[in-house]
Amino acid sequence: MEQFVFLSILSVLILFTIIWGFKTLPKEKWQIMAVLPKGKTLHGKWEGLNLTYYGLLCANAYTFAVIIFFILGASAQIPLSELGLLILAMLGLCMPASKIMARIVEKKKGTLTVGGAVFIGILAGPWLVYLMNLALGRTLRFDVNPTVFLSALCVAYAYGEGLGRLACISFGCCYGKPLCGCSPFVQRLFSGFHLVFSGKTKKIAYASGLEGEKVIPVQIMTAGLYSVTALIGTGLFLNGHYAAAFLESLIVTQVWRFVSEFFRADFRGGLKITPYQLMALGGIVYALATVFFSPAPAGLPVLQAGLHALWNPWMIFLIESVWVAAFVHTGRSVVTGAEISFHVHENKI
Repeated sequence: MEQFVFLSILSVLILFTIIWGFKTLPKEKWQIMAVLPKGKTLHGKWEGLNLTYYGLLCANAYTFAVIIFFILGASAQIPLSELGLLILAMLGLCMPASKIMARIVEKKKGTLTVGGAVFIGILAGPWLVYLMNLALGRTLRFDVNPTVFLSALCVAYAYGEGLGRLACISFGCCYGKPLCGCSPFVQRLFSGFHLVFSGKTKKIAYASGLEGEKVIPVQIMTAGLYSVTALIGTGLFLNGHYAAAFLESLIVTQVWRFVSEFFRADFRGGLKITPYQLMALGGIVYALATVFFSPAPAGLPVLQAGLHALWNPWMIFLIESVWVAAFVHTGRSVVTGAEISFHVHENKI
């Protein structure tokens, strides 16, 4: 019963969030959230730093994924100290990797890639667990199984990236191909289900000139598929099927990453098969090897223990810190600028 209520609440919240994002976020006013004055220009105006809804939505998605990770990990009786250290290590590795991998593949400084960051996380995850067990396991008396850890992590990742795709709609990135250039079948298929972006500062406008065009709603398709995958993975995890939850969440998300690249119109490298697609397939092979060499132990998680673990001052502080770090990392726009002018309302003096 607990599981049913938990999954039902998650399903309803995610469904309404995705519907809201689909209808609202392509609009121009949902790109720039706020502007901070940096310094005065020679013309008497102020140069502004744009803070984006992309950053806000990314921070929300990061934080939601971290909360799910802690609930699942604690329910499987992984110590909170280990969970905290591991998630900080993963975020510390993957957040910079999102910029570094995008710079390597796309040759652009102001771009982020989730696909590259996920690939690095998949590669590093088992080794971080082994190192943590080796360094602190004997002292603190724990021995975390890599498959259980990666299962919780991948299910949480599916939630995070699914909701994080709403940020892409806000900024106008990771966009699909225009319907006018697709086959008649594809045009009919998406005639009532597409996205139309407005705003000259959205990436779809300045990078591909597709403002006002009907495009394949890749971001919404990803958000829906990943969310369903995450919910199924949560059910598998809470019933003790750790390896199944790990492989289900990873294989579905990475296969879709491979397939969805063919529907996208933004630059993903100069090859027919992009580096991100190769990373997705490589991550699946690596995950299968991890499960083979580190089989998960038997035992049922206790959802109530995972939920209770959140009500801890240090845990709340850590979750808030993740939100702040994620917003600072993703919320400051480097590809858009602003000029601000201030004046006095004479009639209100």
